[in-house]
Amino acid sequence: MLRFDEIGVLPEPGDNVAISSRRLEAGTVIDFDGTAVTLPHTVLEGHRFVARPVAIGEPLLSWHTPFARALRDLDKGDYVCTPTSLAAVSARGVEGLPQEPSARNEPLDPYEFDESALNLGQQVTSIEQPGTFLGYPREQGPAGTRNHVVLLATSSLSSGFVTELARRFDGAEGFDGVVPVAHTEGGESGTPNNLHVLLATLAGFALNPNVGAVLIVDTEDELVSGQAIKDFMAEKGYPPIRVPHAFFTRHGGFEADLTAAGRLVEPWLPVVAAQRREEVPLADLWIGLQCGGSDAFSGVSANPLSGAVAREVIRHGGIAVLAETDELIGAEGYVLENVRDLPTARRFLKTVQSFKERVGWHGHTAEGNPSGGNVYRGLYNIVLKSVGAARKLDRDVRLDHVIDYAEPMPGHGFVFMDSPGNDLESVAGQVASGCNLIFFTTGNGSITNFPFVPTIKFVTTTTRYELLHAEMDVDAGRYLTGTPMDDLTGETFDLTVRVASGEPSAGERAGHSQVSIWRNWRQSGPREGISITTDGRTSRSLADLPAEDRDAPLPGLPLEVETPTTTGTSSTTGFPVTLLAADGRRAPEQVGLILPTSLCSGQIALRLAAQAEADRWAGDAVSRMVALPHTEGCGSSGGASEETFARTMLGYLLHPNTRMALLLEHGCEKTHNDYFRSRLVEAGADPSRFGWASIQADGGLDAVTVRVRDWFGSFNLPSPEEVRGTVGELTVALEARGTLTSETAEAMALIGREIVGAGGSVVLSSRGALLTDEGFRYAAFGSPAAVEPTIAHGQRFAVPGWHVMRMPGTDWMETATGFGAGGVQQVLAHVAGGTLSAQRFVPVVEFSNDPETVAKYGDDLDAVASGNPREQAQVGLEAIADVASRRHVPRAVASGNVGFQITRGLLGTSM
Repeated sequence: MLRFDEIGVLPEPGDNVAISSRRLEAGTVIDFDGTAVTLPHTVLEGHRFVARPVAIGEPLLSWHTPFARALRDLDKGDYVCTPTSLAAVSARGVEGLPQEPSARNEPLDPYEFDESALNLGQQVTSIEQPGTFLGYPREQGPAGTRNHVVLLATSSLSSGFVTELARRFDGAEGFDGVVPVAHTEGGESGTPNNLHVLLATLAGFALNPNVGAVLIVDTEDELVSGQAIKDFMAEKGYPPIRVPHAFFTRHGGFEADLTAAGRLVEPWLPVVAAQRREEVPLADLWIGLQCGGSDAFSGVSANPLSGAVAREVIRHGGIAVLAETDELIGAEGYVLENVRDLPTARRFLKTVQSFKERVGWHGHTAEGNPSGGNVYRGLYNIVLKSVGAARKLDRDVRLDHVIDYAEPMPGHGFVFMDSPGNDLESVAGQVASGCNLIFFTTGNGSITNFPFVPTIKFVTTTTRYELLHAEMDVDAGRYLTGTPMDDLTGETFDLTVRVASGEPSAGERAGHSQVSIWRNWRQSGPREGISITTDGRTSRSLADLPAEDRDAPLPGLPLEVETPTTTGTSSTTGFPVTLLAADGRRAPEQVGLILPTSLCSGQIALRLAAQAEADRWAGDAVSRMVALPHTEGCGSSGGASEETFARTMLGYLLHPNTRMALLLEHGCEKTHNDYFRSRLVEAGADPSRFGWASIQADGGLDAVTVRVRDWFGSFNLPSPEEVRGTVGELTVALEARGTLTSETAEAMALIGREIVGAGGSVVLSSRGALLTDEGFRYAAFGSPAAVEPTIAHGQRFAVPGWHVMRMPGTDWMETATGFGAGGVQQVLAHVAGGTLSAQRFVPVVEFSNDPETVAKYGDDLDAVASGNPREQAQVGLEAIADVASRRHVPRAVASGNVGFQITRGLLGTSM
């Protein structure tokens, strides 16, 4: 028999349900103050059970807040589960569960704001003698806690460039390092809906006190340029950048531009290294409060602890910034218990309502926020998650200010910033607002960090801390086992001062960091078929929307063409290729793939793939190792965008070039390993063919490295055998960017006809320049008439031939990623006016017959075409054959100008 106080945690006295501090199997006997109760069902750690009887229809309470209502009379010890939570746990194969849920979620009714009852309280009392830390004084704003040289890409078009440029400064000494800020935004044609957000974020990054010098990099003629940032800063009254800085526009070959940009950065290094830490007031400590991978104990231990330490920072004159708007829906009353004035309260509620409307335009509600890991670890719905998240606002602290995403700080005290619940996107906004330190609370053990702002990570339970101690800084779980909160607050405050003064955080020691800015949202108002009800919830009829909006699958049958498939182009050579045969498949490559299941495991996947390549974990069984980091799988909405995401991921797992594939989960995402196991089964694939690893469940970076290494090393596969083939065994995407002459359009058509005529397949983008060219359509299909898509984004076709992939956007990297997921083995792109980044998995071969492009970017081209259409086609086909035979590595790949990005389609949005 176990005592209730040994295994039950009441968030607050008076709650009628308790949180289980350990897994309790069905049949366990609990002593409730002298009454023995046998548990009828298994209760997982972090899940709730009834602490006192609840009648049918009565609310179930945590922190005195109704989060669900009983579906039947519930007795002490009954397992509290909603339809969502029961389904999530059942999907993990847990035994001993009830057949039916015991509760239903509390509706997300609008918060009823009683302005007459508003508590206009006082901020916590200031310290008589405020403390100090050792920081880097700046000419404006607070001091820095770090001193970095930052290479800032204005859009995704320059992300590969700044990443490669930073790599060339690895090992720079005397300061905190040269770091890239590479992101996914601003790369499409046209004006994105998040343009203001993007410009504010980039401006804020450049002015962050942890930046000792900054190079801002753009490409020619792009919308989000260095000049656009200058204009934005002038218009909005931003102060000038006072650290060493420069604006650099890419205008030539990749290597030449790297050299030129490097010359700008090199003189800054000794200047930044010469700066020294000085004693500065703790008022210069601006802390961003974040949570990720939350669990049932986040609102009991870690969040209250971070809030208590933030309270002490405010008492010393500093700033604390709460964010993640959708993770406060349901907790509005808690946030407004103590507020500066009525306008601040109104602005907070307006911000929440605006967020509800925006996700409603995309057919979603805040209930789509909790991830699979959240639910599995006891956060059944958004109300439970929100009330727990709101505990980062200490009860004694007053809400002073409400700001927009990335808006400069309006004053000291406690600030709320509008942002999505996506952890990385939210952190980026806080950093842009000026935060120089991040508190990150986590239940599952999120390991993410920002490149130039240190993160202190609080983990909710001692068990999880011990599992991930190398990646975590603070064991907040000690509160659950008897350590007073005041003691933990004092210890963590001291740690905060030490980290602000230069002591590396766990994340810095691990060397892990990544950036994601609040991603563009496609809808800017209500859509027909997606209606918003008066209570702020959405009534979805997405099945009634056009297939294009939903990115629904298509039949996958090829275009019917009127032209003969043979061209005579191959009459002399046949365009032979040397393929690799293994496991009954012939392909240009036999790849070892490490596929992160969400954004938070992306950078670790990259590191593991690089190590696997260098140390030959798979021996000679694969031709190369690849990782595909992305921004999806968590912190984003579900529905149509999730279907596109899952289809894309499976496309790479089952790609004809993939020989070995391992999925790497973070551990708390929506699309975890179990999610993809079931998706593979649905696709008719055997999950046992794949490797599975979990950063959190396996015990952190070192442990997961061993697991991945051992899996790749556990096979004794023969080396692929080189065999002769032709381009007719390939699936090739044809693309054109920039001006396209009639001769080159015809040449591209001839290339496609040659491949299809030899038995292969050609895929075109529905938004690409080729399909808008009547000459191409006539030469390729025998008719200038427009053609319709045959496959959805990332969909595999059913029958070989000519195919058109439906593309929801114009971003090049999303286009290339869709091609690859559809089985494309190589992209041949004609470029004019500039070159393209390479895709990490699918080789991108670039050629041009434009004299200006050849003159400026010749070093980045894989081939130069000239002459009549047949001669240009010959050049293109030879380039395809050389890359497919591994005789030539595309220039963009060799230079490091690579990327990978998954589309969210028209209905996906950050949450």
